[in-house]
Amino acid sequence: MNDKKGVLQKVNNEGSKMPLNQAEKIHPDDPGSHLDVDGFSRICKALGHPARMKIVQYLKKINHCICQEIVDVLPLSQSTVSQHLKILKDAGVIQGEVEGSRTCYCLNPEIIAHYKKMAQAL
Repeated sequence: MNDKKGVLQKVNNEGSKMPLNQAEKIHPDDPGSHLDVDGFSRICKALGHPARMKIVQYLKKINHCICQEIVDVLPLSQSTVSQHLKILKDAGVIQGEVEGSRTCYCLNPEIIAHYKKMAQAL
């Protein structure tokens, strides 16, 4: 909601308007939510590329995988897939666990749940 000055605001539980700044935590229906406006924006940006969306869809479908499996599914080079995985990991969308010489990636279910709640609250 915007006030007369164009400052973003939200309405608190008592009905009062409060300025909404980037550091403020948003709690859509979940008091345990810890995804703030900056984090939500980073996820939106990370998901804004078709290759990264395909990676997320693939990880959702199989729940876990190694980087090479993702390369086999996408028509992209290993280095390009690695760059996309880094962007997704930096945004918190995925988690990576080193197993020997490989890294296994999976979705970060906690962040995905908070992201969905914030997106639905728009």
